[in-house]
Amino acid sequence: MRILFFNYEFPPLGGGAGNASFYLLREYAKNSDLEVDFVTASVDGQYHLLKMGENVNIHRLPIGKNAENIHYQTKKDLILYTWKAYWFSRKLAKKNQYDLSHSFFSVPCGAISLLLKWEFKLPYIVSLRGSDVPGYSERFVGLYRWITPTILKIWKNAFFVVANSQGLKELAVKSEPKKEIGVIYNGVDVKEFVADPSKRNPEHFTIICVSRVTPRKGIRFLIQAFKMLSGRYDNVQLLIVGDGNEKKSLEDLVRSLEIENRVEFAGAIDHTNVLAYYQRADVFVLPSLNEGMSNVMLEALAVGLPVVATDTGGTKELLTDNVNGLVVKMKDSNDLAEKIEKLIVNDELRKTMSLESRKLAERMSWEKVAGEYVELYKKIDNSRKMKG
Repeated sequence: MRILFFNYEFPPLGGGAGNASFYLLREYAKNSDLEVDFVTASVDGQYHLLKMGENVNIHRLPIGKNAENIHYQTKKDLILYTWKAYWFSRKLAKKNQYDLSHSFFSVPCGAISLLLKWEFKLPYIVSLRGSDVPGYSERFVGLYRWITPTILKIWKNAFFVVANSQGLKELAVKSEPKKEIGVIYNGVDVKEFVADPSKRNPEHFTIICVSRVTPRKGIRFLIQAFKMLSGRYDNVQLLIVGDGNEKKSLEDLVRSLEIENRVEFAGAIDHTNVLAYYQRADVFVLPSLNEGMSNVMLEALAVGLPVVATDTGGTKELLTDNVNGLVVKMKDSNDLAEKIEKLIVNDELRKTMSLESRKLAERMSWEKVAGEYVELYKKIDNSRKMKG
């Protein structure tokens, strides 16, 4: 089967969806029955063609990205990607006989798949990632008002629509109850992400948050909670890994709370190097206001970290309260401090939760995720053959 695959994010560009694309493509590269052209955005002003195995081509199209804006996509970036990716993929579709297209995100990528369906009768799958579902992000409240009809049209014309968590599916169904929406979870590489106790400093209790540094992630409330904890415990440290448009504001907050000697902003770390940061930590915290299925939480589970997180989106499928972590109230610094403190003072609880986290991660793999998508591809292929 020949697949045309779209996602404007791909490492080092973007976040969880980009990483998910990377791992999926890595699995596809092992499958000789697939030929994949993956169309994404370049990290500079040039077009790049990369190979993954013999059967996966990665086309990076220039959309004006550079080192300063690599982890944050503006509306201009998305519009430019849509325009360039459509015309580029149209040329590919005229040259190659594709069986289907697969888009991560309803918009902008799903719009490209829809246009290709109209012109080339090419069926498509849309993978919902979070912000492309109406009602997911406070940041896009105004945008959802006028873009929702387009999103619903993209879903209606898709052969399959797939959410990455049950929570995201439930949110999507609120906008379009008539559309059947499946669920394929994100995966994690449990061979790559493993614990290494020797990397921890026994004199410190390290709290880690790996995330885009944006208001939606709720990191401000974690910092406020950490201020309370730092007054009670001399050994606590906070490690924030990631970049985003709230970073400067949060650095200012840390200075105003006079805890800058206890908080480390590691910035954007290449995904191939992020494991060492997880391995330094004792607990992973994600106080997000909304999530799909968090890749970073899956990675933290694989490294055996107890998780403290808000009950939103796909979190309930990765975190069982008092089993492998603790659920916290949203936008509540006091509750965050209280729950993290339970893990600071109780070594046995932390060790038990660590084992449960690893057990859960071992049941989720990218090989399994890729296999589930390939089954959907086969269903589309069989349907076309029956009609033909």
